[in-house]
Amino acid sequence: MKQQPNPTVEQKTEMFRICASLTNMFISIHLIRVDERSGDLIIVAGEEIQAAINKQGEVDYSD
Repeated sequence: MKQQPNPTVEQKTEMFRICASLTNMFISIHLIRVDERSGDLIIVAGEEIQAAINKQGEVDYSD
């Protein structure tokens, strides 16, 4: 079994901020995963929310 890459400190910090904001708005978080190809941390939540956090902690929201 291939080991999942570890998120950076910047990714973890941004993930916590985003997840706290989502749960404060009662939005369900469906998936949190590190993309093996890019190293981005992916968050899928609610009906249409998807966020990708790169290794530097920069967030890209897409729908």
